[in-house]
Amino acid sequence: MQRIARHPTCTTLTADVRGELLTCKIGLPGDHWVSNGLAVLAAVQALGGDLGLAGLALAEMEGLEGRGKRSVVALPAGGDLLVLDESYNANPASMAAALAVLGGFECAGRGRRIAVLGPMRELGDKSTALHAALAEPIEAAGVDIVLLVGDEMSPLVSALPARVQTVRVEDAAAALDWLRDHVRADDIALVKASNSVGLSRVVKGLKALGRAGEKENALC
Repeated sequence: MQRIARHPTCTTLTADVRGELLTCKIGLPGDHWVSNGLAVLAAVQALGGDLGLAGLALAEMEGLEGRGKRSVVALPAGGDLLVLDESYNANPASMAAALAVLGGFECAGRGRRIAVLGPMRELGDKSTALHAALAEPIEAAGVDIVLLVGDEMSPLVSALPARVQTVRVEDAAAALDWLRDHVRADDIALVKASNSVGLSRVVKGLKALGRAGEKENALC
């Protein structure tokens, strides 16, 4: 790697791909996508493909529903809500990566960073410690409000710093009810949990508050 520039909605980089220098953009934010992109470029170069075309393809990457899709919702009371949909899956590494992406966004006006987090399933006897450990990336991301869904998130409550407003709800329906009552203009809401928690319903409900704007999945 020669140079990398991180932006809220993408990453630009100049990389030495086995002796071949390439400057390109990756159309999704986050260092985890940089690692994925570099792996793709290395594979293309190893197979004798066109690195330039591969770089252009990386620039066109968009988040998928449940896996990084960004939607701007025009709120009925005015202003926009940005929704980061990571509702399909969750593990400690992907939680930290998604929270870092949330932290990369600057909130305008009175906007707040809101993390709507549900359980990471199938973690075995380390589940309690791994859920509590999410406090560190939450703090690093400058999250203002953490909305915790389900009893499995309780180990995180005592680990969070006092400055973070913590709200606990029973399920996805209760989470959506709380958000409908409390989101405001310029808020940014990350929604993430294991798929079985059903937080995709939260994303759909938030988008139903208004209309998704043309900024959806916007590239930088």
